[in-house]
Amino acid sequence: MSVSARNFAQATIANYLCGSKFSEHARELGNAVPTAPFFFLKPTSSYVTSPGKIEIPQGCVVHHEVELGVVIGKTGRDIRLADAWNHVAGYALGLDLTARNLQDEAKKKGLPWSAAKGFDTFTPIGPFIPASEIPDPHSVRLWIEVAGQVRQNGLTDAMIFQIPQLIEHISSIMTLEEGDLVLTGTPKGVGPILAGEHVVAGLEYQGQELSRIEFDAIQRS
Repeated sequence: MSVSARNFAQATIANYLCGSKFSEHARELGNAVPTAPFFFLKPTSSYVTSPGKIEIPQGCVVHHEVELGVVIGKTGRDIRLADAWNHVAGYALGLDLTARNLQDEAKKKGLPWSAAKGFDTFTPIGPFIPASEIPDPHSVRLWIEVAGQVRQNGLTDAMIFQIPQLIEHISSIMTLEEGDLVLTGTPKGVGPILAGEHVVAGLEYQGQELSRIEFDAIQRS
């Protein structure tokens, strides 16, 4: 296993987010269920590792989205569907935090989501999990608690587009590089995080907890 893959949180070149990949999540936001994959980018400077602090910017309504991250282990361009798994080194538990009010305004104006998605600490991330520990990443349970209350709890089998499709699609547009992270979408139940709240998220496979991350939300100064 390469150092870049294992240490992706320090070495990542790009952080890809695949939008509305769970149909129930698309519906809860009032979005159309996509008929083809789409993605956007978040800056790697938004990573924060556990245990850590999530910063809530002034005037932002910050929502949590718990996600399975795919860590790329081999650089590739125009990766075929049949070859996609050969480019996966492993996985990681991640949160895609969104300033929802800024995103809603950007949508209305047809603008990019970079400001809504890219604040520092807006990608809380867990440690690398080798692919051998999750033989079927479409059978992973993801959950998140905020202030002691379960907000999201769902399985990755609800993905509209599976991981090979996402890899094929992204790499048809831009090269995926070793150490890149692809976050694959979130189950229903997204909601706000307020300063002062404690956030805990977990990733389970076949009843075994493989990752747990914890953060305290604070007001950004």
